[in-house]
This record gives sequence, C-alpha cells and structure tokens, in this order.
Amino acid sequence: MNASQHLLQPDDDAPGFRPFSHGLYIDGEWLPSRDGRRIDVVNPSTGALIAAVPDATIEDALTAVDVAARAAQGWRQTPPRKRSEILRRCFELMIERSETLATLISLENGKALRDARGEVAYAAEFFRWNAEEAVRITGEFGIAPAGTNRIVVDYQPIGICVLITPWNFPAAMATRKIAPALAAGCTVILKPASETPLTAFALAALYEEAGVPPGVVNVLTTSNPGAVTAAMLADPRVRKLSFTGSTPVGRTLLAEAARHVISSSMELGGNAPFVVFDDADLEATLDGIMVAKMRNAGEACTAANRIYVQSGIHDAFAEGLTRRMAALKVGAGTDAGTECGPMITRKAVDKIDRLVRDAVGRGARLLCGGSVAEGPGFFYPPTVLSDVPADAEMAHEEIFGPVAPLYRFESEGEAIARANDTEYGLAAYIYTGDLGRGMRVASKIEAGMIALNRGLVSDPAAPFGGVKQSGLGREGGQHHGIAEFMEAKYIAVSM
Repeated sequence: MNASQHLLQPDDDAPGFRPFSHGLYIDGEWLPSRDGRRIDVVNPSTGALIAAVPDATIEDALTAVDVAARAAQGWRQTPPRKRSEILRRCFELMIERSETLATLISLENGKALRDARGEVAYAAEFFRWNAEEAVRITGEFGIAPAGTNRIVVDYQPIGICVLITPWNFPAAMATRKIAPALAAGCTVILKPASETPLTAFALAALYEEAGVPPGVVNVLTTSNPGAVTAAMLADPRVRKLSFTGSTPVGRTLLAEAARHVISSSMELGGNAPFVVFDDADLEATLDGIMVAKMRNAGEACTAANRIYVQSGIHDAFAEGLTRRMAALKVGAGTDAGTECGPMITRKAVDKIDRLVRDAVGRGARLLCGGSVAEGPGFFYPPTVLSDVPADAEMAHEEIFGPVAPLYRFESEGEAIARANDTEYGLAAYIYTGDLGRGMRVASKIEAGMIALNRGLVSDPAAPFGGVKQSGLGREGGQHHGIAEFMEAKYIAVSM
C-alpha cells in the first residue's frame, strides 16, 4: 500500500476511523516539528479527534525555504515535457485514488461525499490542464519601433512560492496553486488550513509517487500562521505569495508582502448576488440555486449569498426553494445519503446562527430551518429567509453556510444597483430568459466571474478571481494561472 493510501485506516470494530498522525513534508521526508508540538484535527460530524499533525515552528518553515531553494534550479531546468508528464501522472493518480481522497475530505472537512467526490475531480483537473499548458509557455519576439534592435521577451519561473490554502476545499485550493506553479518551474511551500491538513499530506505523498522530486513541494502545518508566514516572506529567496481566504487576513498578508516587495495573488471573500428575473425558467433556476447555494453546504466563497428575485416570480421561487431545502438530508459527511454535512467548527455554527437571528429580529420571515441542531457535531439546518431587510448583517457579510436569504426587486436597474452594493466582487449569478438582458446585466455587475443561467461558475480552464475587495490576480485559465508564477524578462538584441 502506498503512502497516500495509508492515511486512511478503517476501524473494523467501530464506525469511523482510528486517530492517526503524519509529519511535516519537507524535502521528501516526513518530519516532526522542532519542538514536538502537534495540532489536533477533529471530525466536524462528531467533534471526535481523528488526527494530530505537527505544529511547525519558524525554524521548520525556514528549513523548508532552504530545501525549496536547493531544489529550485533542478526543477526550473527540467524540460517542460518532463514536467508535463509528471503533472499528468498526478492527475491520473488522483483519479485512481478518488474514492480514498473523497472519504478523507469528508472525514476532516465534513462535506457530503457527493461534494467531496466533485472536489476531487475538480482538483485533479488542474493537474491535467496545467500538464497541457506546461509545454506551451512561449516568449515574444519583435522589432523595436526605431528599427535599431530586436525585442526578445522570455518568461521565467518567479522563484520560491509560499501557498496558503483554506479549509473549505482542501484538495482543490491546493492543486489550483501547486499545478500552475510546478508547470511554470517553481518550487513551493504549502501551508494548508490547520482544520483540514490531512488531504494536503495525502496529496503530497501522491505527488512523490508521480515523480515530483524531493524539495519541489513542501507542506507545513502550523498553529502560528502569522509569524511562520512572515518569516518565510522575509527570506529574500521567496518571491511569490498566493493566498486563498478571508479579506481581513488577505489585507494583513498583503501588508507583510509589501514590506519585502513580493508578488502576491489573493483570492479573498465574496458576497455573491443571485439575480432572478421574472422571465427565468423556474425549475432550471431552482436547480441552479441549489448548486450555487448548497455546494459544500454553502461553505464556499462563490456561494450565492444574496438572492434577489423579481416580484413576479418571487413567491413561486420562494415556495420551490423552501420545499427543496427542507427536503435535504442532513448528516455526517461520510454517510452515503447525506446531502448537507456539518459546518467546519462550532464557531462557524455560532456565526451563522447570529446572522439568522439578526435578520429575523429585523423583520425577515423564516420559511424553513433557522435553529441550531442539538447533539454532537457542528450542524446547522438548510434555512430559507424571505423579505430580508437590506440592513440585515447577512446582506453585507459572508454567511458561509446553508442559509438562503431572499430579497425582492422590481426593475433591472434596481437589481444591478443592489448586486453592486458590496465591497466584494468575486462571483455573481443571473437567471433570465432574455439572453440580451443577461449579457447586459453581466457587463454591469461588478464581479470577476459571472454565471449566466447556470449555478456553477468554477472551471480550471477559466480565470478564477475577483475585483474590489475580493482579491488580486487570477488562477486557472488558458494562461492566467501560469502567468501568476512567471516573470517577463526583456532582452534587447542589436540587429
């Protein structure tokens, strides 16, 4: 049995999995932290301990930088075709091990197995896509306007990259960064969220099996991310920071990166509007909102956070959505029939409950759900609210949970204005039977990504990212993702 398969250890005598541990992954080795401290990892479905992983120190992080620096020259000089073949093998192994990886994701994250399986497929696709792009990194050649010299532009790896990923998509957020970085010829240090580190370690073992050389990918877990990250960014050999997470943390990291003039990519918070016009196909729109709202139980930065429904279709939409939300089966992520798993922590449940209570207190009508579930685990029921006032906290703050707030609107102009009434601009959704209006509204909504008559916007072949306070840069896409990990070098050549 290979290392990535060893991470899951079924218990034949009791349901669930025995606690297990792993080491920091540095230079192809599994190591304890310098001071021996560990971080507990719990199953959100039960609150039970499932693992204890090393708690990296600043010294551990700087060792990882040393290792990534030593591996950098060899990896950047590896022929693009060989890098491509290794990335392709990463894709193949992820598909082969998809059920094992999905079970691990459900175990440590709590998401329903169906969502976890979808995440594994999505995450693997970044390796296939970037395997194909790795051999298509080209330069530029031209003549200076004065005719005195040739202009040659060469694209080179930016250098050592520090990658920081969140807990909600522990596989996809890692591969969306690692795959283009490796395709570009960079070495990386990944710091996954301490709530969901096990998937990152399982994938590290898989990368090694696929042929990624020691030191090219390193994985650290730490309970002191601020100090550890600052120490790595202060090392002049580190030239790239890529972060996915909240806007407040992103601002802090940008300030730290600015001290050392480090290139930064930020995929930050969202407050996605979901706009439904009277002429939308009702059933198709309900299908779409269930994806846009309930993928990963609402714990997604692209989740529909503000659902604006035109008055003519509002009541029918509210009735249909309430019926579908109330019918969802809530349960442990690893249970086969679960459609909505737990939230990641008790703190997350408390936040959702606060937002719902605030909205109801301001006059919103509760159509289903709306109360914290009793018993073990961190559960909150699928909830629908109508007539949510514009001054409710959930209108301006990410809910990050299975709560659908409905707002009425009358005109196209009102819908656009309300959709843009936020500091965020990551994703937006539009449903209408008039394609012309759909394109017109899409052009006016301030968001980096628009889903028109569909509930899913993410695609490895498309640039992912936002505007305003939702981030900087793009991940994925034909060239956008790899470009984030490259520098353009201009060479003037006399004619």
